[in-house]
Amino acid sequence: MKRILGIGLMLSLSLGAEKIAVIEIKGMSCPLCTVAVKRSLQKTPGVFKAKVKLNTRRATVRFQDDLNTSKLLEAIRAAGGYEGKILSVTPSAPQKH
Repeated sequence: MKRILGIGLMLSLSLGAEKIAVIEIKGMSCPLCTVAVKRSLQKTPGVFKAKVKLNTRRATVRFQDDLNTSKLLEAIRAAGGYEGKILSVTPSAPQKH
């Protein structure tokens, strides 16, 4: 019984609320810039997925509800001195597994 309760707790934590942030990024000039920013964002605890596009100079990041967006901006800065600006943060639609 304890094992079942433990599994249920783990599932409820992993299925917590998610948000999606759209971030404008200044300073990117080549495809390698996008790779660096994406890797840095994906290494941030609480980030599930990151997409970075050079042509729009924007990142779309799916992350845990309780992650402070300042952590996302720090990851962008750490990738090579790029500057990020949060454009929007919205609740994520539930994912089908």
